[in-house]
Amino acid sequence: MKKVYSEFILGDMRACYVQDEETGSMELVLLPADMEYQAAYREKPYPDSLVQVKLVGDTYAGGYAGGRTMRQSASVAGLVFAGQEKEQENGETVICTALSDARGYQCRHFLRWKEGKKSLLSYTEFKNGSKEKAGLELLSSFSLGGISPFVRADESGQLKLHRIRSVWSMEGRAESQMIEDLQLEPSWAGHAVRCERFGQVGSMPVNGYFPYAVMEDAKSDIFWGAQICHNASWQMEVYRRGDDVNLSGGLADYDFGHWMKEIDPGETFRTPTAILSVCRGGGIDRISQRMTAALNEAADQGPESEQALPVIFNEYCTTWGDPSHENICGILDVIKDRGFSYFVIDCGWYRQQGIPWDVAMGDYQVSKELFPEGLDRTVDAIKAHGMKAGIWFEIDNVGEKAESYQKTEHLLKRNGAPLTTTMRRFWDMRQDWVQNYLEERVIGTLETYGFSYMKMDYNDTIGVGCDGAESLGEGLRQNMEASLDFVRRVKERIPGFILENCSSGGHKLEPLMMSECSMASFSDAHECEEIPIIAASLHRVILPRQSQIWAVIREDDSLKRIAYSMAATFLGRMCLSGDVTKLADAQWEVIDRGIAFYKKAAPIIKDGFSRLYGPKVLNYRHPVGWQCLVRTEGNVEQEEKDGVLAVFHSFNGEHEGALEVPLPGEGRYRIENVYSDADADVVVAEDRLVCHIPEDMRAVAVLLRKG
Repeated sequence: MKKVYSEFILGDMRACYVQDEETGSMELVLLPADMEYQAAYREKPYPDSLVQVKLVGDTYAGGYAGGRTMRQSASVAGLVFAGQEKEQENGETVICTALSDARGYQCRHFLRWKEGKKSLLSYTEFKNGSKEKAGLELLSSFSLGGISPFVRADESGQLKLHRIRSVWSMEGRAESQMIEDLQLEPSWAGHAVRCERFGQVGSMPVNGYFPYAVMEDAKSDIFWGAQICHNASWQMEVYRRGDDVNLSGGLADYDFGHWMKEIDPGETFRTPTAILSVCRGGGIDRISQRMTAALNEAADQGPESEQALPVIFNEYCTTWGDPSHENICGILDVIKDRGFSYFVIDCGWYRQQGIPWDVAMGDYQVSKELFPEGLDRTVDAIKAHGMKAGIWFEIDNVGEKAESYQKTEHLLKRNGAPLTTTMRRFWDMRQDWVQNYLEERVIGTLETYGFSYMKMDYNDTIGVGCDGAESLGEGLRQNMEASLDFVRRVKERIPGFILENCSSGGHKLEPLMMSECSMASFSDAHECEEIPIIAASLHRVILPRQSQIWAVIREDDSLKRIAYSMAATFLGRMCLSGDVTKLADAQWEVIDRGIAFYKKAAPIIKDGFSRLYGPKVLNYRHPVGWQCLVRTEGNVEQEEKDGVLAVFHSFNGEHEGALEVPLPGEGRYRIENVYSDADADVVVAEDRLVCHIPEDMRAVAVLLRKG
């Protein structure tokens, strides 16, 4: 029998700490604040713990769990509730729940909430209070129990798992599956473990799945959401033994990510933080944006120049890794006075004669061939044209043609050999020598030439891990933690510095990296039809104000195609590249109007709530149908304001008739501004926006205001 030990109202959420009277296990159940916990919901409640831990030498769980999950081991069974404390200070509530076992091991679970927020932060600390070294094989950042349909017996098709998949240039695809499709319905005897474990292994934490999960009770219209803030291997688990469903996650464990960490007597280890939320109604758009809103605080505290969401120019798709003083100056002469604030010199500025950019990184000596009079002259030219200068680095990796490639004593190893992929090796970021070397080559370059912006790329993955620690997974965790420490060192050395997070476009779009950076490259699909599909989908996992979306303009692009690309940038941060020195006046006219429209829309992009409409696009490469992203000024933490941004994109197929989307809230709207390649047929009809797009691959963007 379960009973509520304590509960806390945290905004519109209720945190219930539920204790099993037989085992003493303490469970965390999140509910909407207006809903009370009732143990009678479930006929066969199985005790679960708000901390999942596995120690070396302890018995693994039964029920055919081996290889599927490490949850509910003897390490968990041995934990006894030891107390709970609540602290409130400066508008923040912290709930600490302590568990311990007879050997002296202590687990403290923390739940944090700031007044006004729609999400919670969760993490766990493990302290070795014994006299012997302890080996951790699993330690969860969070574990939510009581996720079940609110009826005494299951109803098929009621409980769903929503995930967001991600592969290169196809990031952000939502995936929804019923519990039955995952074989997570209870067994007849409640004996066999049901578990869906997923995650990502390696130094690209968003290369397969985003560290994100949402559970939905469709009948009750309740959603539970979780995101993990971690820049290396992670996992989530949907687990079922009895009637209740549990959702947990954190570091990838020994089974999944080859992680084991030794904890000395008296030592404490803390997990990565997880973002949690629960709400009633609004679908995955609402629960997702309740979680992403947690990153607004870090973004608000970022560089002052970022707060207006200025426009970026990146020369990569203009020079293709061959930037020079000459071609950069040619670009600057064309784009001056067109509204750009940042100019980024991308990869290749260090390229030595005859060596391609993608195998030359690591030494970072300015190319005398490309910049014969020095890089300072080029930076001065950028500043003279009224823009902040940015530059590209791939900090962690070295190319096979660089001298650094042979410095094996300072590179990561696996099984004693240098960890080598097709064209790259990896710095051991844990070494003082490496940190000092990068301080000289990276921070030194930034300071010497007066750069205000750095694009940080990362174009391969370490995989399961590296030598130099108790396990390969712990080696990976340590290395990626040290990498992040270097990023923080850059920010400390150069106040107000702007950081762009790029990892082949979208492989590091997780909350921890996003909290440290001003923005991120959303994808490498710069010139593809799928640009707006990816950009709109990513509203569920990152803030649009941080999502850098490229419009790559070619000299043979039609006006319709240019507008299609420009309108996609209204779904995040505008960045331009391409054949800008070869464009006709008519092409520039469409671009200039797009920049002007973006600047009017910027307050809504920065502070808004998104709803996505249109039929599901099955094939990103050859999209059929249409989509419209409607973004309302305001956010999930406050009342909606008067402004609305609607961005329509038609794809391939027939588009006869009108595309209609509902307008949010109450009151009538007036159209303030319309952007397209030509006159657009768009009207407000009562509480709906109606747009006629008879052509495929066309975009129409609309700014509306109440009144």
